[in-house]
Amino acid sequence: MITVSDVAPSMLDIVARSQRGRVCEYARGGEVIVTPGMLRSDGDAPSITVTADGGRVLHLMGATVPLEGGLLTTASSGKATAPLVKDGVAVARLPLQEGLEFDESVEVVVVPNAYELRKDPRAIVDAVIRLREAAGFNRVLCMLGIGEPSTVALLSYMGVDLFDDSLPRAAGIEGMRLIPEAEVFTGSDESSSNVSSMEEELEKVRMFIRADRLRELADQRSSSSPSSVALLRIYDRVGYRYAEETCSTVGCRFCCNTTQSLRRPDVVRYRERVGAYRKPEHKRILLLLPCSAKKPYHISKTHRAFSSAIHTAQHDTLVHEVIVTSPLGMVPRELDACYPANSYDIPVTGEWKCEEKRMIREMVGSLIAQGYDKVICHLGEDYELVEGLADMECTVVGDPTSPKSLENLDKALRAAAKGMEPVDYLIDRNNMARGILEFQFGKEAADLLMDSNTYAIGKFPYWKFIRENPENRKEKTQIGMMTPERGMVSLTLEGAEILAGAGMLTVEIMDFELKGNLFAVGVVKADPTIRIGDEAIIVCNGEVRGVGVAMMCGREMTDLKRGIAVKVRHKTK
Repeated sequence: MITVSDVAPSMLDIVARSQRGRVCEYARGGEVIVTPGMLRSDGDAPSITVTADGGRVLHLMGATVPLEGGLLTTASSGKATAPLVKDGVAVARLPLQEGLEFDESVEVVVVPNAYELRKDPRAIVDAVIRLREAAGFNRVLCMLGIGEPSTVALLSYMGVDLFDDSLPRAAGIEGMRLIPEAEVFTGSDESSSNVSSMEEELEKVRMFIRADRLRELADQRSSSSPSSVALLRIYDRVGYRYAEETCSTVGCRFCCNTTQSLRRPDVVRYRERVGAYRKPEHKRILLLLPCSAKKPYHISKTHRAFSSAIHTAQHDTLVHEVIVTSPLGMVPRELDACYPANSYDIPVTGEWKCEEKRMIREMVGSLIAQGYDKVICHLGEDYELVEGLADMECTVVGDPTSPKSLENLDKALRAAAKGMEPVDYLIDRNNMARGILEFQFGKEAADLLMDSNTYAIGKFPYWKFIRENPENRKEKTQIGMMTPERGMVSLTLEGAEILAGAGMLTVEIMDFELKGNLFAVGVVKADPTIRIGDEAIIVCNGEVRGVGVAMMCGREMTDLKRGIAVKVRHKTK
């Protein structure tokens, strides 16, 4: 999308994000490019033209940049050349040189021979990651000759900002109709139709990015060809750390309709964190429950029915409720308000793929190995998922919410807890609350926040974290609060002080008065482990100036000079 504007020249504004995909406004010289977008060869600016000697020239916002200068290497030649830079545009020809870097004058990185990577998914993944890492977040990445209606969603998801119309036009001249779902040979000139399909697909990509659901579109489009299937699979495996960096820790409702969605980076990150999860130490009875269509589970009709059978006496503090599900594997009750457990949708057919079964058995088996006196299974027909992992009592007759099933569950829990000393509700709540802190911040931070002088008050999932002064127990300070609306613990300034003292989740700023939200231009450096949606602690000269929610990942805060870096909740006076 190209527009002309009276907006003053600027480098780059990122107006929407969806993992590595982003909608950007790049302005220079009165023109504005909105990405993901397409450079055209029909004269509309910005454009690419072919000279008399067959070379191509990029016309971009006042810059005229030859694309075929110097040694014309091929991607497979093994002869890397240094990028050619002119008027803020770097032409980086494949193969890429080792240790690729761009100087501060570069605003746009163009790869003129990306077409050579088409149908080579491993090479595409390697090239895009290397280019994006070298370019950082503050430059536009343009790859020529590789974009088509079926792949622009995938490539945008990986971090490519700009494409061109050369491939759609060339395929159309050969009689090939390119649509997002497939390539169809018609024998007619389809070049104009292909370019139109490309524009329509790019508009969809921008819409999905604005809705933060680009991964779903990438999943759909990946089935258009064997090479696209391979591209997403390889990217999810090889590029996981690169992709996870830009995954938000909060999010909107999303669908997991394909097997590949099991490998979404935000879902994989959840399973990694739960893999390091430690059960509340006082829980002695493990209760395995099925998931529900409504999220979070605890507000669903199904789980309210389960609750009526579980919370019938003081033995309920001994019961550890764990929901068995795909694609997350398992969700301890104390985490069911956290993302992505509070946001996913899956097709419910009663059929489980081998990969889902293996993943669930590994995760539940690891949890059981932490030690329970008794395991009760209330999964019904899905008992096969956990069969043989431990001696367990099954309580379902027909439907899990049938009166007989709920009666069996109540009796089984009472029998299992017989002779066990009930645990005080205050201890139960503290241990459960600690589990959320470990999931969100990690064990080290949870140890700092939930020390012997800290406890939780309130009813799940509305918990406040209170710290008492050990020298004066009447002196109490709130250090954080959890709400289901956010699904995370939000820190107060006092809570932020605790983590800042250990150098965690800090964003260092220049010395100025913080009046509202923190913009990226004021950031000196940021903790690279910060993800969008995380707590971000603003510090200056070692002092906490504020705390809020990260609107960018840590590295993006340091790369960019525009946009809100932290949405500030509390600031010092």
